[in-house]
Amino acid sequence: MDTRVFWAFITAFALTAAMGPFVIPFLHKIKVGQTVRDDGPESHLKKMGTPTMGGVMIIIGMMLPTLFFVRSYPDVIPVLMMTVGFALIGFIDDYIKVVLKRAMGLRAWEKLSMQFVVTAAFAFYMTKVSGVSLDIIIPFTGGMTVSPGIFSIPLLFLAVLGTVNGANFTDGLDGLASSVTAVIAAFFGIIAFMEVQGVTPAAFAMVGALLAFLLYNVHPASVFMGDTGSLALGGFVVSTAYMLNMPVFILIVAFIYLAEVMSVIIQVSYFKVSGGKRVFKMAPIHHHFELCGWSETRVVGVFTIITIILSVIGFMAY
Repeated sequence: MDTRVFWAFITAFALTAAMGPFVIPFLHKIKVGQTVRDDGPESHLKKMGTPTMGGVMIIIGMMLPTLFFVRSYPDVIPVLMMTVGFALIGFIDDYIKVVLKRAMGLRAWEKLSMQFVVTAAFAFYMTKVSGVSLDIIIPFTGGMTVSPGIFSIPLLFLAVLGTVNGANFTDGLDGLASSVTAVIAAFFGIIAFMEVQGVTPAAFAMVGALLAFLLYNVHPASVFMGDTGSLALGGFVVSTAYMLNMPVFILIVAFIYLAEVMSVIIQVSYFKVSGGKRVFKMAPIHHHFELCGWSETRVVGVFTIITIILSVIGFMAY
């Protein structure tokens, strides 16, 4: 076991933490403040103007330490590619929202098209360059793998787009996406370390960057990650899982992502077919619990604890 990878965690934490006192005032200065939905929880109105696009801190904090390991751990390359690729999409979306003042950011088809391009690049790398198979480890089978065959690429696209947008929807409360994803990254990092897998430095670096970002992102947050951060987190999670042949485990350890995106799909679908009725008080589902009377910190705490429990189940399943 190469214990040097723990330096990726330490360096990422220190670097991200050190950026806060410089990046946050800079974001204030250039007025990249958060916009808040008029139909959202009333308690969120006070968040108006809080700097967003703080995801750049996570990306830089995770990426720079990981780059030192590229020669020894080339498997981090597709993880970095996906993290940065989706971060760029999120950055463009955030820029349109907060700088160009177009509240909805990228149009749905524009965002999805960009996501398809990044996913296609990842699919090409996996099949033609990486040397990693698209076989999938099945949970609770003692490590048995199956090959999806002709369904490998469609499943990859489904996993990538579902995970990325699930992470995006999870980013709606102070510290929620950061906390949940830190646990998920720790799960994959420990598995990678135990199995001496090449994505270990990237996973540990992401844990360090997210824990440092939480210093500024816990309630009341002084900075938000924006789509720059949330889309990048989804790209990181799904690419790491694929490099470990563990995409099915996303359904277990990243169940919160799934619940968030499914709550939106259910809400929108039922609203259309029922003529205006709703299943949840508000979607994504974290807002539903807020409107049920839960405090923001309680929702974040419960969702994070659920993710920790599911990660333990994930270890048992592995």
